[in-house]
Amino acid sequence: MKKTSTKLLSVLAAGVIMAGAFAGCGGSSSSTASEGASNADSSSAGAFDTSKTLSVITREQGSGTRDAFVELTGVLVKDGDTKKDTTRTDAVTVNGTEAVITNVKGNDAAIGYISLGSLNDSVKALKVEDVEATAENVKSGEYKISRPFNIAYKGDLSGLAKDFVDYILSSDGQAVISKEGYVPVSENAAYAGTKPEGKITVAGSSSVSPVMEKLIEAYKQVNTKADIELQTSDSSAGMQSALEGTCDIGMASRELKDTETALTSTTIAKDGIAVIVNTNNTTDNLTMDQVKAIYTGEAKVWSDITK
Repeated sequence: MKKTSTKLLSVLAAGVIMAGAFAGCGGSSSSTASEGASNADSSSAGAFDTSKTLSVITREQGSGTRDAFVELTGVLVKDGDTKKDTTRTDAVTVNGTEAVITNVKGNDAAIGYISLGSLNDSVKALKVEDVEATAENVKSGEYKISRPFNIAYKGDLSGLAKDFVDYILSSDGQAVISKEGYVPVSENAAYAGTKPEGKITVAGSSSVSPVMEKLIEAYKQVNTKADIELQTSDSSAGMQSALEGTCDIGMASRELKDTETALTSTTIAKDGIAVIVNTNNTTDNLTMDQVKAIYTGEAKVWSDITK
C-alpha cells in the first residue's frame, strides 16, 4: 500500500509538470499573439487622422515673419491704401520662432511657419507648389515664400557699428550667412576693416537673431576689442529701437514700412519662410491657395486639404 501510494504520487507530479509545461507553451504563444495585436494597434494609432481640426499657429503682431508671410500668401488683403490681415480668429498666436516649433512639434494637427534657417528635424517642412523650402530654391526664386533680412540704422554709421556692418557684407560675413542656411546677397571682397574698440547694441527680429548671433561670434574672433549686445524681440520693436536710438542697429525680417523710412536699411541675406507640420502628418505639399485657405479659415479640417 505504501509503495502504491508513492508510485501514484510520482505519476501525479509528472502530470502536473507536463500540464504546466504545456500551459507555459500555450501562454507564450498567446502572449506573442497578444503582443502582435498590440503592435498592430500601435501602428494603426500612429496613422495621421485627416478628420482632425486644423490647429493653426501664427506669429504675433509686429513679427516680420508674419508680415511677410501674410503678404506673400494673400492672407493680407489690400484695398487701395488699406491693408487687412485676414488670419483666422481662432489661430494660436505665439511669440518667436521657437514657440512655433514647440507648438507644431507637440500637436500632430498643427501647422505653422518659421524662418527656413531655423528649421530642424523635430518638425516637417512642406513643399509649396511642388517646390522644396531650401536655400537653393530661395536663391533661384522657385520657392515663392521668401523675404529679405534687413538691418537698419538712423543717420550715418561710424566706428564699431560701421566696421561690423562692413564685416557682415564682406565675403567673410556672407560665408557665415551661407553656412547657416541663408542666401547671401553681397559679393564684396574679404573683410579688411580697422577693428575698432567699442560697444554697440543690435536689436529686433527673432528670425534674424540666430544668424546675427553667428555673425557676432565670427566678427569678435577677428576683432577681440568689440563688445556687441544682441537683443531679440521682433522686427517692429527693432525698427522702433533704431528710430529712438536705443539700439545702434535694428533687425527686420521684412521690408521697412512707410513709418520707418527715416532709417537707412541694408539687406544682409535672403530667407525662405518654411510652412511646417508635425512629423506624423502625411501631407507633403500645399498650393499657395491651400496655404491661404488654411490661414484664413476657409479650410477647417485636414481632410479639406488632403482630399
